[in-house]
Amino acid sequence: MLTLRSVVTALRRYHGKPSGPISRDPFHLILWEQVAYLVPDVERRRAFSTLRATVGLTPPAILRAASTKLEKITRLGGPIAASARASRLRESAELVLGRWDGDLRAALRGPFPQARRALARFPMMGEPGADKILVITKRARLLPLDSNGLRVLARLGLISEGKDYRTTYRRAQEALAASLPTNHRWLISAYALLRRHGQELCRRRVPLCSRCPLRMRCPSSTYVQSGA
Repeated sequence: MLTLRSVVTALRRYHGKPSGPISRDPFHLILWEQVAYLVPDVERRRAFSTLRATVGLTPPAILRAASTKLEKITRLGGPIAASARASRLRESAELVLGRWDGDLRAALRGPFPQARRALARFPMMGEPGADKILVITKRARLLPLDSNGLRVLARLGLISEGKDYRTTYRRAQEALAASLPTNHRWLISAYALLRRHGQELCRRRVPLCSRCPLRMRCPSSTYVQSGA
């Protein structure tokens, strides 16, 4: 019988140990999400590294930077809405300075619902993005899941799908809560492995079931064993 732990173990053996978070500073993680859109992680990392090297990752540094410079950086993270994303970097810096005196960590010291609402105020940040930051900063014990991770778990039969992404996400949190370890590194590793597996093999269209390490136990697998 498949369990979350057995799935994550199998994916770690197949894909290898994933890289850790780019930072554990919540504002840095906000910038990481905003600096790129719909691009591979290597391009997101390049845009983020350029922002860090040429502008800085503090709210005052973001606000001092020229809009043209910020937009040039966000274009490294993809052409879609590059100008809007540059504005969002600035909006986020203004929010942190105006509401939390420049220290976003102060917003995460309260109860979980309050911390989640604070993070959800930022552009491009919904519940899943906020949850990921709260896990990375060790302020919550849950499994953040993007659409790829949700798809993997649904196909494996570990969660049930809802009518939309938000409903499925909340159902997943309810279904998995009791089985989650307290180890935050494990939770972030599980998030990264499920996301990668959904991107590379358990794709939305034309999943590569023949290469999946879970193909013999997955109820959704299209793999047919030779000689069967």
